[in-house]
Amino acid sequence: MTATVTAGSRAATTEDVPGVARVLSRALYDDPLFEWLFPDLELRMARTRRMLALTAGFGYVPFGDTRVVEVAEEGSDPVVRGAALWAPYTTNPEGRLVSLRMWPHWGQLLGRARATGFVRVFAEWKIAAPQEPHLYLAALGVDPAMAGTGLGGGLLTAGLDRADSAGRPVFTQVLNEKSLGFYERFGFRVVGEASTPDAVTSWFLRHDPS
Repeated sequence: MTATVTAGSRAATTEDVPGVARVLSRALYDDPLFEWLFPDLELRMARTRRMLALTAGFGYVPFGDTRVVEVAEEGSDPVVRGAALWAPYTTNPEGRLVSLRMWPHWGQLLGRARATGFVRVFAEWKIAAPQEPHLYLAALGVDPAMAGTGLGGGLLTAGLDRADSAGRPVFTQVLNEKSLGFYERFGFRVVGEASTPDAVTSWFLRHDPS
């Protein structure tokens, strides 16, 4: 079958939330964060997908700038194969009201011990973020079946172009050291690192406007 990218990235709608959660859970299945949060291999995919559906559905689709790329295979309808969760510098998809709706569901998924640990990790991310207005990339992922096709780079470049047009920096974090090279190729630089006991190591990256 021949796969065809239907168009460049577009803004996601609420109807895209299942597709966003599906593709990100596939892309991030082996991410150290989700390996730690959901150590049971039989449950990890479903719970990762649920967590990302809550993140996108409650926060990043209605209040952020979530972008998706669709791919159509011969004889099939377009399917979301890449997604990026962006927080513009003008809105906060992780604000207080969103958190009040989302965290009880996350708590049920994670359990008390993991939820407490994740709060510490989440706090480290917020402390490391730039003080000035910036765009925040919460997650970026491409279906593993589409690896090497340039979908991830296209999603990232589109976001960086929007940030450059606004004259704003971009901030993100990665928990897989192997991902650093990908971001560095697009002009990101590591500006910090934090490790949480019994949890994970986060590398913080920044991209300044050109």
